[in-house]
Amino acid sequence: MIVVTGAAGFIGSCLVSHLNMLGYEDIIVVDDFSKTIKYQNLVDKKFKSKIRRQDFFQWIKGSGQDVEFIFHIGARTDTTEFDLSILKELNYNFSKQVWHNCVKFSIPLVYASSAATYGIGEYGYNDNHSIIPSLKPLNPYGNSKNDFDKWVINQIETPPFWSGLKFFNVYGPNEFHKGRMASVIFHAFNQIKSTGKMKLFRSHNSKYKDGCQLRDFIYVKDIIQVCSYMMHSPPSSGIYNLGSGKARTFIDLAKITFKAMHKQENITFIDTPIDIRDKYQYYTQANMIKLIESGYNRDFISLEEGIADYVTNYLDHNLYY
Repeated sequence: MIVVTGAAGFIGSCLVSHLNMLGYEDIIVVDDFSKTIKYQNLVDKKFKSKIRRQDFFQWIKGSGQDVEFIFHIGARTDTTEFDLSILKELNYNFSKQVWHNCVKFSIPLVYASSAATYGIGEYGYNDNHSIIPSLKPLNPYGNSKNDFDKWVINQIETPPFWSGLKFFNVYGPNEFHKGRMASVIFHAFNQIKSTGKMKLFRSHNSKYKDGCQLRDFIYVKDIIQVCSYMMHSPPSSGIYNLGSGKARTFIDLAKITFKAMHKQENITFIDTPIDIRDKYQYYTQANMIKLIESGYNRDFISLEEGIADYVTNYLDHNLYY
């Protein structure tokens, strides 16, 4: 059996679909299934059973010996969440219990970390373990992810294989339910479709012109390919960056989206919301050397290719992956 936590969410549901394509159906999907808006993400996917998040550790007590691999993708991912108790419970304590069970039952583990751990990037975007204790995330979400990374690298007892993947700015199908936290591409598509325009955040940093803020955008199909690699050809255990390795501007993103929708460009700028302005990342770019040197040899999907696929094969038709 393969366990996927956060299986009804964006990345988790894409991973379940990918595993199905590889022939895996003996999958345990774990999530908070009270949120019915996410149900569509699991339609037509094949799995053995659903386990509610709150019942998972009771379930694994009796079934852990049959689990071959755990993908722990579930988390509270809202970067504007300031209830520290929620973040500590879901992103830290829950993850520690997953880890302990992987140790107990000798289950390989891949878990979702985040590029939010890097803060403004004052220590760079290099995934070596030595800088993790020094990182200064910009929000409680990033802190919760970094706290778990810090805990992990200090563990003596570990699963037979483990990997934390620092996801950068992920976009792609199955994010309909994410609201404000959906990708910029998702919001761009809907803005352009309804208004013919795209609003970008104005820069409040003199080093960057409006729209020239840079982010490492990675298509979800690359995310699940790397997850598959970790299961089938596990490299050395450790924390790995998972981005495209190439920073792109928001203007690039907007122009590519207009092109994919066959619409004339019409880009305007608005002030960055006050509640995120002082915690806004102006530049992210994953150093991907560690993953590539581990043996991963697939090319990452370019922003042009990814947006074109996302728009024409999913968003245009309200289809899921």
